[in-house]
Amino acid sequence: MFGRLVLVREWLVGGAVIESASISSTGAVGDPTAVLLVENRRRGGLVDWTPPGGVIDAGEELVRGLTREVREETGLEVVSWGGPAYEVVAEAPDLGWRLRVEVHRAVEVSGVLAIGDDPDGIVVSAAWVDEMSCAERLGDAHRWVSEPLLEWLGDRDGPYSSFRYEILGASLAELSVRRL
Repeated sequence: MFGRLVLVREWLVGGAVIESASISSTGAVGDPTAVLLVENRRRGGLVDWTPPGGVIDAGEELVRGLTREVREETGLEVVSWGGPAYEVVAEAPDLGWRLRVEVHRAVEVSGVLAIGDDPDGIVVSAAWVDEMSCAERLGDAHRWVSEPLLEWLGDRDGPYSSFRYEILGASLAELSVRRL
């Protein structure tokens, strides 16, 4: 007996942790530990908040692609990056996809926050969010987005961490997410 061939879509995503202290222009906000989050309007009208970032194009170097994504989504230019802060791997076998996200911390950022040039048309606004308000703002984000960021914020200078998730279910309405 032969098994069926299952195609798995795989994405490499770059994520950015941008703290207000990294802004080198006069556009910095009061709380130096505030983090930039973007509001995303997804298919079906779903809305969530996440750090800026996105899918890295085939053949594109991750940090270069992440820099492009931040510019497209926020108008900000990341001048220098710290090494990766953490990684997320999420696998959804029932939906046929695997996602690997490498999240980097911006060290120096220039420019002024400006929304409107996202070629994907997903990002609709952005906000500097203090650490205490992040959990509330991330309330509608997927668990594999919110948990790693909140844990990282709790120990910004801790060791590099890898977060792994298994997502079961064939539709968004019935997803079961388990951290491995």
